Amino acid sequence: MKARTYRAALGLAVAICAVPSFAEEGNTGQRTRQVSVAPYIEANQVLTSELSPGSDTVTYTQVAVGVDAGVQGRNNGGSASIRYERTFGYDSSVSDSSTLSGVARGYASVVPRAVTVEGGALATRTRINANGGATVGAGSRRDGASQVYSAYAGPSVHTSAGDAEINANYRIGYTRVDGPDVAATAPGAPVLDVFDESVAQRAGVHVGTRPGAPLPVGLGIGGGAYQEDVSNLDQRVRDLHVRADVSVPLTPSLAAVGGVGYEDVEVSSRDALRDAGGNPVVGADGRFVTDDNAPRKLAYDVVGIIWDVGVMWRPSSRTSAEAHIGRRYDSLTYYGSFAWAPDTRSSVNLAVYDGLSGFGGQLNNALVALPTDFAANRNPITGEVTGCVASLQGSNCLTGVLGSVRSAVFRGRGMAASYSRQLGRMSAGVGLGYDRRKFIAAPGTVLAIANGVIDESVWAAAYLSGQIDARSAFNVNAYANWITSGFAGAGDATAIGASAAYRRYLLYGLSANAAVGVDSLDSSLAGEDLTTASALLGLRYDF
Repeated sequence: MKARTYRAALGLAVAICAVPSFAEEGNTGQRTRQVSVAPYIEANQVLTSELSPGSDTVTYTQVAVGVDAGVQGRNNGGSASIRYERTFGYDSSVSDSSTLSGVARGYASVVPRAVTVEGGALATRTRINANGGATVGAGSRRDGASQVYSAYAGPSVHTSAGDAEINANYRIGYTRVDGPDVAATAPGAPVLDVFDESVAQRAGVHVGTRPGAPLPVGLGIGGGAYQEDVSNLDQRVRDLHVRADVSVPLTPSLAAVGGVGYEDVEVSSRDALRDAGGNPVVGADGRFVTDDNAPRKLAYDVVGIIWDVGVMWRPSSRTSAEAHIGRRYDSLTYYGSFAWAPDTRSSVNLAVYDGLSGFGGQLNNALVALPTDFAANRNPITGEVTGCVASLQGSNCLTGVLGSVRSAVFRGRGMAASYSRQLGRMSAGVGLGYDRRKFIAAPGTVLAIANGVIDESVWAAAYLSGQIDARSAFNVNAYANWITSGFAGAGDATAIGASAAYRRYLLYGLSANAAVGVDSLDSSLAGEDLTTASALLGLRYDF
């Protein structure tokens, strides 16, 4: 017997068509798989008014089709929200355009408990600022909007040989940023080279034993390889390492861990093509043209011993924490995580990270950390995916890694924290984080001015959504981004916004939607702030 349930998330409330569970017989008895698929169509009228520095008002029509889906089973799981939107403008103020947005993350066990394939993808719009920062979730459709695409996939293998457990994995990811190719900068300032595309690959293998099987301590040895090829100036990151590790139980729930190994890290690139006057050539897409005949130049080359020590705490199935400190990349490193589920309706997560990659590699890593059971959060005016998803599992936000779209490779450090809570028929969440990027570029190339420069961003996001009664739902969300850049003439930027949406079900599958939002971008480089207010009225049909 079929039943229709309604779920509200950040963005317009999403109607989920509940599909009955079904059981499959196997050697271990019954297993239940839950599947939900909710396709929809929308037609909306949107009004956007510029409050400062001007007073322009524009209207446009928005037509969209999409689907929200999820599957949760013993050997597979995943969630996806995909939306295609077409905008029709009435004059030159808003041009006709098409946008594909969505987020997906899932896994499938090819051989139960032995071979698993996982993948994830993201398509979203950001606003690129003149200092190289990017803001996710801004409602404005003015100049500076850029489309980001990223996806990854790969298998992992788990097996054993006696007391030793063997784990191996591989994944490949692709990331692309589409226009505007270069943001406006201050007069005389260097061209801001926006990230174009990259392919990132990561592989690893580890063999180890658990404490007590057979030794009182756990021992392991493993190795890994990472390579990211960035199209801008043919940049390449290559990281190879091997290490041995030990785990020493201190109490039933606490263990001391440590490891030592050897690492070879290299970052290199080519220079831009030069004209007769020695000036770098900029292509029609606004990016530097790579000189394919130029020799590859090293920007970073570190070879030597790596080590770290730390603790791991597992007091219960609902709580886990780990903290590590050591030496890597020829300097101090620290990283860790904390996950706590006080009950079945709430979740707290914290991650501290440190890594070397390009924009695409870091975005792929963030996709890997997303949960497989979530509801996508969308801007109720534009329909775009925001930086966070609603879930009671794992790390929920991508906002920090989307904070800068410069093409140069960097060492990224930072933290991200999130709290989610289910309150009866409502869900709420808050996320915040800090991201620091120290760029790495080869001397004697056009990117040399980026070497050692630091960009920082602080972000926060919050949402509250739920059902008012059996026929209506609401959601409210807010975001804030503070971006500072060490590049000469780049300036700082602050982006703040909030929105609210209301949905009323009229007939079976048909609902009326209303939403309002305010977005503000204050850039010290521009010397003025841009503030817009938007409103939406529309209809939606859920199949």
